[in-house]
Amino acid sequence: MTDILKKNLYLVKEHIGMFKAANNYDIYDPQTGQIIMECREENLGFFTKMLRFTDYKRMTPFDIEIRTPNKQKIVRIKRGTTWFRSHVDVFDEYDKKIGGFRQKLLSIGGAFEVLNQNEEPVCSLKGKWTGWNFSFKAGETEIAHVSKKWAGIGKEFFTSADNYILEIKEHVAPDDPVRRLILAAVMCIDMVLKE
Repeated sequence: MTDILKKNLYLVKEHIGMFKAANNYDIYDPQTGQIIMECREENLGFFTKMLRFTDYKRMTPFDIEIRTPNKQKIVRIKRGTTWFRSHVDVFDEYDKKIGGFRQKLLSIGGAFEVLNQNEEPVCSLKGKWTGWNFSFKAGETEIAHVSKKWAGIGKEFFTSADNYILEIKEHVAPDDPVRRLILAAVMCIDMVLKE
């Protein structure tokens, strides 16, 4: 596992764009202000691009990579077309499936289960309908927290740009494989639950 995944605090900034179809984010180390990872969706088909500007945006497929600035792949996140609830697969840098997410039906505020490679739940992600706060819990223990970091009313009024703070709790071991799944899930909050 790369040392980048051993950190406990990340700032995720969505790329700004008035008419953008692709989901692209930069992931910063909040302490240094340096970009430490990139999340890119580069291979969008024509029809997917067109549907991203309609009410069917939440149903469109995606295939994104989280990688270092020098293009070393860390995680790949993939979903096909969905109708009622999303099922997302997560792959490591060698395209070996390491887990995924299954959206829960009828949850207030949004929720999904984080699954290991055997489709067994390892934790769950649950949001609050009153704001932009999400918690990853293994049983009753919080293992990570995501909250929205506002970039300023001007920027967010004219675009759909979102910024998040991801905090992985200290008691999660630096080499725990759930860290990759948590990072991948943060990218999916916006695409699966909030679009």
